[in-house]
Amino acid sequence: MPHLMTSAANKSAITFRDIDSVDELKAVVEMQRTAWGVEDLEIVPVTQLAAVRHVGGTLVGAFDDRRLVGFAYGFYGHLNRRLVHHSHMLAVDPNYRNRDLGFKLKVEQLKRVRDDRLADRITWTFDPLQSLNAHFNFNKLGVLADTYKVNFYGSDATSFLHRTGTDRLLVTWLIESPRVIGMLNRRSPEGAGRTSAPKEPAAGTASTKGDSSEGNFIAIEIPTNIGDIEREDLDLARLWREKTRRSFTEALEKGFIVTDYVLGSGRTGMYILRRKTIGQFE
Repeated sequence: MPHLMTSAANKSAITFRDIDSVDELKAVVEMQRTAWGVEDLEIVPVTQLAAVRHVGGTLVGAFDDRRLVGFAYGFYGHLNRRLVHHSHMLAVDPNYRNRDLGFKLKVEQLKRVRDDRLADRITWTFDPLQSLNAHFNFNKLGVLADTYKVNFYGSDATSFLHRTGTDRLLVTWLIESPRVIGMLNRRSPEGAGRTSAPKEPAAGTASTKGDSSEGNFIAIEIPTNIGDIEREDLDLARLWREKTRRSFTEALEKGFIVTDYVLGSGRTGMYILRRKTIGQFE
């Protein structure tokens, strides 16, 4: 097994370990509240965290001395008759978000799943309109996606992050694949920051790119700053959601999968979809 790079972690004062004590579980609950603004009814409670941890789930914490500054939480399940580890939550204290802790927590989670020797893949969901998450997932971790979920958590979720519904891409992280191992070792840098919002979502529809003669590639464009658009023009943000929802569902139904995210000119970014299956990357 190729060795993952750990030099960046060694330079940090942050330590990573499993979360066990009740006080640490309570800190995870509080971090959910501050990170996502959800009501108590939607927070994963201490009892559930403790139970999942007891039966082999992952609950990894990032600590600055004894203070919890980030965590990753996951559990085993099955999709399409295959055992998977589903990474349900990852959060980082806002004061620590420039220290690459999200990446390091994912790698810590990966190590634990590998040690279990039960599953060769980790799955999770994310909002495809969140460009920074798209860059992180596809360009730094090497995930793939062949499933789009409309309003995965319902249309009226309470978090301030859910103003245009809760559509999600379900991504698959093939943790033993050459694609993932190579990407983790390359450690691609973070992309450009947010810039001004595009005024029209016309490019939110799918268009054939790349090898157009055979139709092997599709590009789906998104704004780089959907949060700014939501604050300035909620109707425009909803239009982006509608157009990209249609584009993703139509493309995936035709047998395409999402393989890459390309940073655009600053105002938009672009998903690249290929006519392949996830199995071809294993």
